[in-house]
Amino acid sequence: MTLNELMPFSVLVPLIAAPICALLPGRFLPWLLAMLATLCSAVIMAQVLPAAIDEPIRYAFGQWAPPIGIEFRTDAVNGFIGLLVSVMAVVILPWARISVNQEVPENQGLFYALFLLAFSGLMGMTMTGDAFNLFVFLEISSLSTYALVAQGRAKAAPLSAFRYLIMGTLGATFYLIGVGLIYIMTGTLNMLDLAERLPEVADTRAVQAAFGFILVGVGVKLALFPLHRWLPGAYANAPSAITVFLSSTATKVAVYVVLRLVFTVFGVDFASSMPYGEIFFILGLVGILLPSVWAIEQDNVKRLLAYSSVAQVGYIILAISLLSVTGLAAGLVHLFNHAVIKAALFMCVCTVIYQTGSARIEAFQGLGRQMPLTMLAFVLAGLSLIGVPLTAGFISKWVLIEAAIAQGLWLAVAVVLIGSLLAVMYIGKVAEAAWLKPAPEGRPPVREARLGLLLPMWILIVANFYFGIDTRLTLDVAYEGARILLGGQP
Repeated sequence: MTLNELMPFSVLVPLIAAPICALLPGRFLPWLLAMLATLCSAVIMAQVLPAAIDEPIRYAFGQWAPPIGIEFRTDAVNGFIGLLVSVMAVVILPWARISVNQEVPENQGLFYALFLLAFSGLMGMTMTGDAFNLFVFLEISSLSTYALVAQGRAKAAPLSAFRYLIMGTLGATFYLIGVGLIYIMTGTLNMLDLAERLPEVADTRAVQAAFGFILVGVGVKLALFPLHRWLPGAYANAPSAITVFLSSTATKVAVYVVLRLVFTVFGVDFASSMPYGEIFFILGLVGILLPSVWAIEQDNVKRLLAYSSVAQVGYIILAISLLSVTGLAAGLVHLFNHAVIKAALFMCVCTVIYQTGSARIEAFQGLGRQMPLTMLAFVLAGLSLIGVPLTAGFISKWVLIEAAIAQGLWLAVAVVLIGSLLAVMYIGKVAEAAWLKPAPEGRPPVREARLGLLLPMWILIVANFYFGIDTRLTLDVAYEGARILLGGQP
């Protein structure tokens, strides 16, 4: 079997495994099937990415050649994202097994089936070369995610899922309207074919409106400020495993969709002719500062990290608004690094919830002595989020600052540095409670988490420092992906 034939199975295997998972009894078998399906996807992407860097890998379903048929297509950009999503799922699922047993004790077959649907939807959004097929996978992922968020133990979980449903439906509707408009104007849905036909009608109101509809629609999905209102509630009230998974994958795939549509489908020249760069630049600056301030004000640590995620999306949007190779590379590498950082942070917080039953800042008091490995992991991941040298987060911000200085955008440099200082404040708030404050009187002693929770967490901590020292995988691939996006290479 060639790589071209193997590549679609990164999506098909979890998609086929999902209904089987729903029929399996007990707890172990559904988890095992989910684990094997995501591992299969990760192995496939690990083989596909090195080859896709040199030449895009393509597969036409039913032997119907595009633009008539639907095509899966992998290059350095989406291969990078696909590997990220699949590897994160493989790392998260062993950790998730323990937390899910506590938070979702029944119907775990259905839980893991929904997880696999969400995962396969994200992988499909990454691999597809068809604009409407992207919408189909977007809905597969979104609908399953709404149901997963609603399974949280918090009383507000159904309300958060409903708010997410309303916002997500609006976003999907906006995206579909945009796709409909460009189909009317071009008669095709294949992304590469669209890239060839759109320049002929780029000056029409319909195409310009389509560009706006698509950006707003996908902006909801990636929690772009001020379209982020669904995210804090969804992250704070979802089951812990889903919080970790969504924070490390869902918004990252949505960012990729923006990159692919703006730079591959509409093209750099069209984006430059529209006020895209200026709008994203402003939204990026505000999106870094305001959510960071809101994070400082939170007493619930899951919600604190959720607002932090909105701020990190601001960094990525600021980077890609620069319309330069270095800027796009900074956005792509931060997309990867933030997934590793935020997954580690949420694992630490959700482990504390597993041990204490609370996400409030008071529950963290004194845990530095009682759960030293967990809280040390939180501090180390927090240093990476801040951007301390030798961490993955430092690489992202350094490249972003380089891109801003090259264009003389000193305001952007200042905001990046201020955002890092604000991160010191909200990460320090939790660290202070854990290491410098005594445990609340009357609270029973809290034990350190079991190995099954600690091991995946520390794998991510090690990855944070490894990718802060050795950037050959992340930064090199990010630069290659940025050149592809800006150069319009096939």
